[in-house]
Formats: sequence, C-alpha cells, structure tokens
Amino acid sequence: METTEMDAMEEEEPQPNPNSLKRFALKNSIQTNFGDDYVFQIVARDDWTAMAVSLSTNAVKLYSPVTGQYLGECRGHSTTINHISFSGPGNSHILHSCSSDGTIRAWDTRTFNQVLCISAGSSQEVFSFSIGGLGDYLLAAGCKSQILFWDWRNKKQVACLEDSHVDDVTQVHFVPSDKNKLVSASVDGLICTFDTVGDINDDDHLESVINVDTSIGKVGFLGDTYQKLWCLTHIETLSVWDWKEARIEANFQDARSLASDSWTLDRVNYFVDCHYSGDDQRLWVIGGTNAGTLGYFPVNYQGMGAIGPPEAVLEGGHTGVVRSVLPMSGKQIGTAQSQGIFGWTGGEDGRLCCWFSDGSPETNRSWISSEFVIKSPRTCKKNRHLPY
Repeated sequence: METTEMDAMEEEEPQPNPNSLKRFALKNSIQTNFGDDYVFQIVARDDWTAMAVSLSTNAVKLYSPVTGQYLGECRGHSTTINHISFSGPGNSHILHSCSSDGTIRAWDTRTFNQVLCISAGSSQEVFSFSIGGLGDYLLAAGCKSQILFWDWRNKKQVACLEDSHVDDVTQVHFVPSDKNKLVSASVDGLICTFDTVGDINDDDHLESVINVDTSIGKVGFLGDTYQKLWCLTHIETLSVWDWKEARIEANFQDARSLASDSWTLDRVNYFVDCHYSGDDQRLWVIGGTNAGTLGYFPVNYQGMGAIGPPEAVLEGGHTGVVRSVLPMSGKQIGTAQSQGIFGWTGGEDGRLCCWFSDGSPETNRSWISSEFVIKSPRTCKKNRHLPY
C-alpha cells in the first residue's frame, strides 16, 4: 500500500536571505512503505513517463514523475540493489538492475516482469553496469576487483578484466561520445580507461590509469565531448579530471568545508551526487545535511577552483540522509514542465519528495510541508559511504 501527501503545502513568511538562495516548494511527498526501509536510487525513462526507485527491500517500484502515482514494482533480487538504469530510445520500457546477489536483471516495466537474468557467479557481487560497445551490444559490470563483459544478445560472457583493479569496482561507464571506451572506478582509488574493441584483455586494452588516492564512490562525465570526469569519493572529496590526458583539473580535498562555509544552514555532512548542465556547461555538487536539507553548490573547476554558495536549497522534505536526486528542471517532459517540477529526491527516511519551481518570484521563499508521516528511529542498514 502506498501513502501519498499531494500538494500538502503551507506558505511561510519570506525570510531574509543574505545569500539570495532559491528555495523550492515541496509539492508532493510519498511514503514508499511502512517498514524501516529506504530509497537507494531514482532514475527516469527517456520519455519521462515513469521513474524507477530502488529500495532496501530489494525491490524496484515505479511511479509517474508528473503525478507521483504508483505504477507497480519489479521484484526478484535477493539482496541489495546497487544500480538501476533504463534502456535508451527504442527500448525505454526496459529497466536494468544489478545486485550484490551477483545478478544483472532486465524488467519489462509495462508488465513488471523479469525478461532477462545474467549471473556473474554465486560468489560475486555486481556494483555497477553499463551498456555500450559497437552496436550497444556489450554489457560491462563492475564486480569484486573484476570487470566482466557479456554480449547482451546471447548472454555469453566475452571477457574478464582482473588485473587492473585490486578492490571492488564501484563504477563502470561507457563514454557517451565514444561507446567503445569504458571508464571504471574502484575502492582501490583508481580510475581506468579501456578500449573495448576486439578481444578485451588487461594487457592490450588498458589505455590509462588515474590514481585518486582514496576509495571512489561516483564518477560522471562533463564537457563538450565528455572528455572530463567529476569524481566523488567515500571520504567526501571532489575532483575533476581530463580522462583522455589522465590530468587533474581541480582537486577539492576540503569540499565539505568549502560548501559548509558558503551557507548559513547546518554543516554539509555528505555529497549525494553531481549535476552537469551541458547547455550552460556548469557543474554543481549536491550536498546534504543529516537532517535532510540539500544544497546545489556551483563548482568552478577552472583556474584556482572554487565551490560557491548554493544556488538552490531543498529543505523541509526529508528527515534523514538523502540518497538520490533526480533533476527534472529544463527537461522536455510536457505537463511536468508546465507544472514547474524541479525534481525528485529519496532518502533513508523512506520518502520520495517532489520539489516545485514555477520560475515566478513566489518560489524565492521557503515552503514547508504541513504534515509528514513520522517514522520511528532505526539503525541504518547500509552505510551511505560504502558502495555495498
């Protein structure tokens, strides 16, 4: 059963704001379940007709990103779901997921049935995956110190890279502008780049290695040709690299302090993600507090480098650590755009929160939801700072 608080908003008096922060209205809050479980990740279909939410119940639930309506769930994994992603145009109804149960699964979100399951082995865990290569037929998976490859069409394993990393591979991404290039990142602190053309092996296909010197949590691409990478670590540092040249562009070892000093709210305890706008060529790091407030902090990664005051603040929605942010602002999603939806967030309080921005002066004030479902305190089941 799903409980939803639709448009439960109560306007507050405008507060003086020395940093001219833009604060967003809480449009909708969904309690995902009545247990002690919480949200890991939120992703959307290319056409924005559905969003998938992975939960610590080892299930994935589907919702409308426009209305918050519950659509159904996909269930089959026996332990933690580490990563989910929709297929691209042509098969956008197919959702992929990977888990510490050692499997990668595909789901038809029209029927919520599993349509494919690939196993990395009973002793393996799969922390991340990416689909690319020639014709988008290559499936790469980050596992325990290994990167495994399958031909997605026949489910046959075609390669195993086991010498490049010595610890869990937390991220694998095919480069959007060159689907034959794969970037991996690991708890061992290394970012590796591989050419996946031909018979893939460590000796002949490893092109470059970047040493970040600490356990890596997330990486993502930026730049006109996706030639740069942002990197968030498990000790909350941020760096930007040119992966083609294996050259560092900016290094923020004290990123949390820089973000915390730029606003007047509680100190930033962790980073959720980074967001890059290709249109504006701008990068933001999204920081959060243990009480659930989020800030979009602009990152200047050129020259001396700087993390500036937040350009957006999302507060009043969550009561605990936020795990995932799904931005919708600027997307061509029809009614959602006309309704001014800024995005969705999910966290350890088991809530999905929808944030509202219509671009009018009235949104430059603080809005607080009038009611929330209060859940009893609990012990966190999965350390947010670890990939598994």
